[in-house]
Amino acid sequence: MNPPSRASSATSPPLPVALSMGDACGIGPEIIAQACRAGALPGAFVVGDVAVMRRAARLTDRSGPGGCAHALPVIQIDSPAEVAALPPRTLPVLQADGLPPDLLEAPLGQVDRRAGLAAAACIRQAAALARRGVAAALVTAPIHKEALAAAGEPYPGHTELLQALAGGAPVRMMLANDELKTVLVTIHVALRRAIEGVTFDNVLATIRIAHHSARQWGVERPRIGVAGLNPHAGEGGLFGDEELRIIGPAVAAAQAEGIDARGPFAPDTIFMRARHAADHPGEFDIVVAMYHDQGLIPVKYLGVERGVNVTLGLPFIRTSPDHGTAFDLAGTGRADPASLIAAFEMAHRLAAGAR
Repeated sequence: MNPPSRASSATSPPLPVALSMGDACGIGPEIIAQACRAGALPGAFVVGDVAVMRRAARLTDRSGPGGCAHALPVIQIDSPAEVAALPPRTLPVLQADGLPPDLLEAPLGQVDRRAGLAAAACIRQAAALARRGVAAALVTAPIHKEALAAAGEPYPGHTELLQALAGGAPVRMMLANDELKTVLVTIHVALRRAIEGVTFDNVLATIRIAHHSARQWGVERPRIGVAGLNPHAGEGGLFGDEELRIIGPAVAAAQAEGIDARGPFAPDTIFMRARHAADHPGEFDIVVAMYHDQGLIPVKYLGVERGVNVTLGLPFIRTSPDHGTAFDLAGTGRADPASLIAAFEMAHRLAAGAR
């Protein structure tokens, strides 16, 4: 994550944070509306569809007896610069370019090509704003991979699409909460392909990206624990030799560059060792995991509502909630915005640390 340099001024308002709307048929618009109504998204704006966001505001309106004190005004803006002048607890929406004209007709709670087209358009425009330095960070609401595929998108998810938009520079997915941070060597591929992706170059690049990113957040000498691939980290080659041939040499190469990397350690214990708790200071600031579920299950077990997805290696800050589109909840107005709020708060902290 390499935020663009920008001039600072004591009199200038802070840059706003861009939120991409996510899948219009999922809970993304609703959790954005809920978080905004709660006052949890100060200085944020949505890149999305005004009509969809107004529907989300209505679906989440609890202004009647026993509900919230007010409805949520959804205000169309033409530029992120307008955000600073708006009153609190209003939802600014920058109408994205290239949205399907019948997007509002896409049924809630279902995979729809129109929602996939719109989600990709919103991501592209929001990422461009963050890359130009007119948004402090990008927070992405959940998208649906099947809808993206139905729309003809060649990328299976946010991480791959954002990597392409950033020119193909190496990026890595990190899932984090207050207790544990894990960075993945491989992400959205079949497990067999993930194992094939555990190469010396990929492991070393992941350690480097984790180290560089943590330093940008203000951790001067991040402690990086590296998980093995096999049970017991291979047990000296008895259960697989990837630790001896690939992972261990990559750790040694990182150490030779001055990086505080250690391992490989047994995957079934490294996350417990790294966890920061009141009665247990963690041994590591970051754990490098070899594949998607190895690294994400421990963080999600601590609470999906607290987890935040961060893409490392981009030329801007990007975070997202640690959950999907939750089609079963779409349209009910009952989806929990906690993870979106956590993603917004982490984006703010990372942007402040990178300045």
